[in-house]
Amino acid sequence: MKILLIGEYSRLHNSLKEGLVALGHTVIILGFKDGFKDFPVDFPLKTKWNADFLRKFKYALHRISGFNINSYFTYQQFKKNQHQFVDFDVVQLINENSFYCGYHFEKKILKYLFQNNKKIFLMCCGNDFSTVQFDLAHPEKKSILQPYREGKIKKKHFENVLKFTTSEYKRLHDFIYQNITGIIASDIDYHIAMQHDPKYLGLIPNPINTDKIQLQPLQSLDKIIIFHGINSDNYFKKGNDYFEKALEIIRRKYPEKVEIITTRSIPYAQYIEIYNKSHIVLDMVYAYDQGYNALEAMAKGKVVFTGAEEEFESYYQLKEKVCINAKPHVAYLVTLLSFLIENPEEIKEISQRARDFVESEHDYIAITKKYLNTWNQ
Repeated sequence: MKILLIGEYSRLHNSLKEGLVALGHTVIILGFKDGFKDFPVDFPLKTKWNADFLRKFKYALHRISGFNINSYFTYQQFKKNQHQFVDFDVVQLINENSFYCGYHFEKKILKYLFQNNKKIFLMCCGNDFSTVQFDLAHPEKKSILQPYREGKIKKKHFENVLKFTTSEYKRLHDFIYQNITGIIASDIDYHIAMQHDPKYLGLIPNPINTDKIQLQPLQSLDKIIIFHGINSDNYFKKGNDYFEKALEIIRRKYPEKVEIITTRSIPYAQYIEIYNKSHIVLDMVYAYDQGYNALEAMAKGKVVFTGAEEEFESYYQLKEKVCINAKPHVAYLVTLLSFLIENPEEIKEISQRARDFVESEHDYIAITKKYLNTWNQ
């Protein structure tokens, strides 16, 4: 088959492409490179006018006139190569707003894709109209809306989420729903929100290419190395404030037993190189399931603090921990970190179970076949 994958979050579509190519399919990725992570994309889209003066000008223009010049530039980049994006058997959108455009230009791009290709599928991955509405209606659910509700994130810094509550993005949501074959969720967080949607086709876990990711034998556990990689743009959304407070306590509590490494918004390749020597990786607190970064770390045998709620353990029928369920609670995090530091044998056991779990449930070839089966139904 000929397949067009649109958008990239945390290497999901790159891993899926590797599986599809290995199975003999032709695949193209179109989209942005997920910011500073700089993932490979066959047809990369670029955000323009990023110098200080020009960036301020385009924001002022949008505020005064409502014209989003970013959307216009993205549409022009798409239009220049649009002849490359026709006659695909399958087109998969990673999100309802894969091109990050406002309604007018996003719809123009999508309309062209819908009219010139066969089947269109939508990933429920990241924020969209349905999941944001669900999270708003269920404040008890762990989600990135929690730090916003608590006033940690200002409204103007949360627009990339709140935009999905507007009538403009409701219209975009409706337009997409009229043209897609179905929706696929990438993890439990989205599955919970989507399971009663009539167009929902089910959960297909994130594909991880374990051929490229080797289990790393743990270095000496005489000193436990804890890695905390911060993306400054998502600082509160990931719960980094809880991690930092917990680490400060751990640093004072175990000065001779731990080494703590913290990075901020570094390129993906550099991020991976630094965290490779760690034993414990701190990922996020507002999740039910693991995202791509956590799964890659687990594949390497890291003990990852991430989403691992009861819903996750039940779905995969787990009897033992493959990662640590993180919560937005400093004392809770300190207790779990302390237990691992004082019981290093537990780190070894979770490390091996983490690798085994990724191999059994996230193998990129097995996951790719699930996509193919769903697309072909």
